[in-house]
Amino acid sequence: MTIHQKLEAVIKEMIEKEVRYKEALREFEKIYLEMALKKYKGNKTLVAKALGIHRNTLHSRAKSLKILKK
Repeated sequence: MTIHQKLEAVIKEMIEKEVRYKEALREFEKIYLEMALKKYKGNKTLVAKALGIHRNTLHSRAKSLKILKK
């Protein structure tokens, strides 16, 4: 099963359960960042590089999603 197919299955279920668009995006981003931080043992520099985003962007998004406390 491809990533696209897996995402389609999850999205289909979310639509059936009437999950709001913003909530779906927020949940995806939160889980995505949490898993990346776990993979790189909290090293934000490595996570940012792997995800192709600036370290400050990662920090800001993780903080707003309540993944980071500072």
